[in-house]
Amino acid sequence: MRLVVCIDRDDDLGRKARVDGPVVGRSAVLDAAVRLATVDPEDSDTNAVFAAVSLLDELHESGEECEVCVLTGAAKVGVVSDRRVAEQLDRVLGQVHASSVYLVSDGAEDEYLYPIVASRVRIDGVRRVLVRQSASLESTYYTVVRALKDPKLRSKTILPFAFVLLILGLAAAGGVLLWGVIGLAIVLGVYLIFWTFDIDESIIDAVRSASTDIRQGSVAFGFGLFTVALVGVGFLEGYNHYAGGAGYSPLERLLVFLQAALVWWIAAALVAETGRAVRRLIAHGRFPRSFFVATTSVLGIGLVSYGIVFLVRYLEGITPSAAIPFLAGLVVVGLGLVIGAGVIQQHFRAVARAATPSPPMSSG
Repeated sequence: MRLVVCIDRDDDLGRKARVDGPVVGRSAVLDAAVRLATVDPEDSDTNAVFAAVSLLDELHESGEECEVCVLTGAAKVGVVSDRRVAEQLDRVLGQVHASSVYLVSDGAEDEYLYPIVASRVRIDGVRRVLVRQSASLESTYYTVVRALKDPKLRSKTILPFAFVLLILGLAAAGGVLLWGVIGLAIVLGVYLIFWTFDIDESIIDAVRSASTDIRQGSVAFGFGLFTVALVGVGFLEGYNHYAGGAGYSPLERLLVFLQAALVWWIAAALVAETGRAVRRLIAHGRFPRSFFVATTSVLGIGLVSYGIVFLVRYLEGITPSAAIPFLAGLVVVGLGLVIGAGVIQQHFRAVARAATPSPPMSSG
């Protein structure tokens, strides 16, 4: 059986027409397209869904056994939306048992997900839907205005510009324009980091996961809260040492900050890994092997980081030469633990491969 797949990566069906994905079957998909077209006739996803139904009819007329479905992602395009599309595709393939798919797209954004589809089932073809418009609607003004009404594009273009105007305006009103420029650089830098690495999505996922853990009484929330507390204590302890070094140079104060905070951050990482291991133990009834690899790596990286801090202090003339053996010991032990973690990981993989039965040889 062949499956016709239309992907709505930004979940216009859910946000606008209140249709939850996946939508499977000609009548259900057609109804979803009508509901979306009724709410927003100008949405390009409407044309893509109708095109998927049209392609289904063409395949039926040629005598093929096929089905159609629409997969929906999330309003925040990225890791969360792609994960939802992948989960819905797995559910649909479990129902339909298709041997191949034909993809229908309204643009390049949805086509970013094609590797996810290809990793699960063979792709026989792709149809991109282009909407024909009259000449009067193709003016630059109309295109720009309609594009800026898109929440995704607006958040990526208007928001940074709004930061610039707001911060510079407040700084100019207060007579501290230089500090406004500095603050603007910091805000935009943080914004670009969050946008580049999807940190906001990670924070949202963490909050949702914490909410679920609280409702289910999971031990993971307690470990997570303790981890956050240890990280905060690390920052506080480092700041206290930083503020107390009034006679130090800026580099010395930074090194003192790191030296005081690293202990608490290493402890936080160990607590976080312990929480994951306990959660796996309760859920699956066995202690995960990855715990030993992770904790060994954390300890090794922590010791190497401490060694680097002491090395910089020695090069700056802060730490006496008598501390060189201690410095060398930290680095050697840390590197040994990191290498040991890799060896343990390879050992676990070898054991897993040995425990996996090999496929039977086919006789000629």
